Amino acid sequence: MRDELLCGIGPGARRIETHFRRVGLTHGRWKRAALAGLAAVLCAAGLVVAAPAFDRMATLALQRYGPKGAEAVAAWRRLFADADGHDDIEKVRRVNAFFNRRIQYESDDMVWNQPDYWATPLETLGRGMGDCEDFAIAKYVSLEALGVPRSKLRLIYVRAQIGGPASGIVQAHMILGYYPEPAADPLILDSLISEIRPGSRRPDLIPIFSFNAEGLWVAGAPASTDPTARLSRWRDVLHRMAQEGIP
Repeated sequence: MRDELLCGIGPGARRIETHFRRVGLTHGRWKRAALAGLAAVLCAAGLVVAAPAFDRMATLALQRYGPKGAEAVAAWRRLFADADGHDDIEKVRRVNAFFNRRIQYESDDMVWNQPDYWATPLETLGRGMGDCEDFAIAKYVSLEALGVPRSKLRLIYVRAQIGGPASGIVQAHMILGYYPEPAADPLILDSLISEIRPGSRRPDLIPIFSFNAEGLWVAGAPASTDPTARLSRWRDVLHRMAQEGIP
């Protein structure tokens, strides 16, 4: 089977995957993974972060990307105003649609002139382009800031089968999972398709590991309470977001 890289998933993530393949932890599917990680999810604090500092971000966007960047931040701000007060599922739907419509899918080589770069939401909106992890991060940050508990959100590293069952092409990919309940089949927010589907309806995706700001999970079981220790690019993007006005 040919294995190609779809996104800028760096060598650190690939080393983690290699380790988990060796210990036999990559074969769990969505439901089994959720059940296995029930205790870990219940222990995760459902903290709500403050909204982004939109005025500061609009100023930075204008300085870095010009009027088009500032307008993108203004549109993001309007998304927050429109989504506020709705239930989690409606927030998920609106955030997914916003980024899938506004951001053009493009590789890190094209956008950042480097093979692997995890962009902040401001950077993604300012450029108007990004790859899979940029979509996933922007959606994660938006939903968390809108009040969706982070215990319900996970960035999920998967192997994506491209081109149908007979294609033989499997690519590294990142998505965002929303778990309505700890043991639920997650809803998948993807940059490849606009429709939000349960994980059980995405047989083309094989979950390898997942993480958020509070932990790292493999086959649903906690592997680390400090994902930044193993995922340096996640640590870096959290630091840059804080500097830009995202708590």
